[in-house]
Amino acid sequence: MKRVINLGLIGFGTIGTGVVRLLQANGELIAERLGAKLNLKRIADLDIVRSRGVSVPEGVLTTRADDILNDPEIDIVIELMGGYEPARTFILKAIDNNKHVCTANKALLAAHGDELFKSANKKGINIGFEASVGGTIPVIKTIKESLIANRIESIAAIVNGTSNYILSKMTDEGGSFQDVLKEAQSLGFAEADPTFDIEGIDALHKLAILLSLSYGGKVHLNDLHREGISTITEQDIAFAKELGYRIKLLALAIRRGRKIEARLHPTMIPLDHILANVNSNFNAFHIIGNASDSVFLYGQGAGMMPTASAVLGDVVDISRDLLKGIAGRVPPRVLDEEKIQEIALLPFADVTTNYYFRFSAVDRPGVLSRIAGILGKNNISIAAVIQKGRKENGAVPIVMTTYKARERDVQKALGQIDRLDVVMGKTMLIRIEDKKLS
Repeated sequence: MKRVINLGLIGFGTIGTGVVRLLQANGELIAERLGAKLNLKRIADLDIVRSRGVSVPEGVLTTRADDILNDPEIDIVIELMGGYEPARTFILKAIDNNKHVCTANKALLAAHGDELFKSANKKGINIGFEASVGGTIPVIKTIKESLIANRIESIAAIVNGTSNYILSKMTDEGGSFQDVLKEAQSLGFAEADPTFDIEGIDALHKLAILLSLSYGGKVHLNDLHREGISTITEQDIAFAKELGYRIKLLALAIRRGRKIEARLHPTMIPLDHILANVNSNFNAFHIIGNASDSVFLYGQGAGMMPTASAVLGDVVDISRDLLKGIAGRVPPRVLDEEKIQEIALLPFADVTTNYYFRFSAVDRPGVLSRIAGILGKNNISIAAVIQKGRKENGAVPIVMTTYKARERDVQKALGQIDRLDVVMGKTMLIRIEDKKLS
C-alpha cells in the first residue's frame, strides 16, 4: 500500500503559498488522519526568486511545469496559477499522464469544465475543485454528496467577498461606491483592477459551476444574466433601508418546472432574511432541497489560508482513493459524464420577480400618474411609492416597488418611461426577492 503521496504544485502565488504553509503547519496531523504522508515534491512558478515567507527544500522549486507533469512519481497535480491558458493545457496534460488534479480555477472550470471533466472521466482521473467556489466553505461537497438524495429547488448565494464588503460598508457606514471601493483596495479586499469582482464576472463563474453540479448539466456563460454593483448609489442604499431591505449581489438558481432560472445581479432582500446578515467579505449559500429543506453554509469565501484548506481537503479525498486503489467514485458533476446534457435555462425575459424603480423626474403635477399609467399598461402593479422633494440636478426621485412582474414587460415599460419629457436619465432598476410581495 502506498504510504507517501507525492504532490506537484503549479502556481506559487498567494494560494500556493497558503498550501505550502498549511502542509508545513499541519502535515503531521493530516498524515495521522490520512494514514499516509503528503510530500510536496515540486513547485513550479515563473518566479522562483521572490520570497513568499516560507522556506522549501533545495531542488523543489522549478520554472518548468513539465518537471511536474512528466514526473512519474507525482500522483496529484495542484493547479493554482489561474487563467485559461496555460492552465487548461497543463491540466489536460496531467490527466493524459494519469495524474489526479486539484484546482481552484473557477474561470477555467466555468469556461472549459466540460472538456476537462470529460477527459478526466475517460482516463479514470479525479478532479477536485472545492476551492473554486466559496473558498473554505464546503458547498461543492455538500451538493455532490450530502444532498445527493435531493432535488435542488433553489440556491441563493453571496459568492463574491469584494462586492459584499463594499455593499456592507455602504449600508452600515455610508459613503459612495467609489470611496468605499478605494478603501477596499487599500485593505486588500479589492484588486487594483476590480472589474471581475464589481461587475459580477467572478461571481458568474461560480454560479455556472453551482448550476452544473446542482442540475447535472452544462451551461454556457453567455446564456447567464449578469449585472454588477458599480451602479449602486448611496440613494439606493438609503431607499432600500427605508423599504426594509438590504442590497446584496446575489447569485440565484431556481427550479421552474423543467427549466432552471439562473441570474446574477444586485438584489434587495428583506432585513430578516438569513442572507441579509452576511456582511463584510464573507460568503454564504442558502440551498433548498425537496427533502432537506433549507441548508445554510457560511464562511470565508477567499483568502490564502481558507482557500488552501479547501485545496488540501480535495488532496486528502483523492489520496484516500489512491490508497484504496480506486478513482472516480464521485463523478465531478454528480451524474456520469456520459449523461451530461445542456441545462434547460428559463429565458431571462420570462423571469418573474419584484422590482424597485428609482425615477429622476421633473417636479411638476401629473408626473407620477403618467409613470404609473405606463406601468399599468404593461401589466406591472405598484406595491409602494416613495416621493420626496429632495432635488438632485433639477429632478426629484420617485421610488416604486412592484408586485410580481415579468422581465420582458418591465424592460418594455422602462423604455417608454425613460423617453418621457418629464423623466431625466435612465431609470434605476434593482430586483427584489421578497416572498411577502405576491
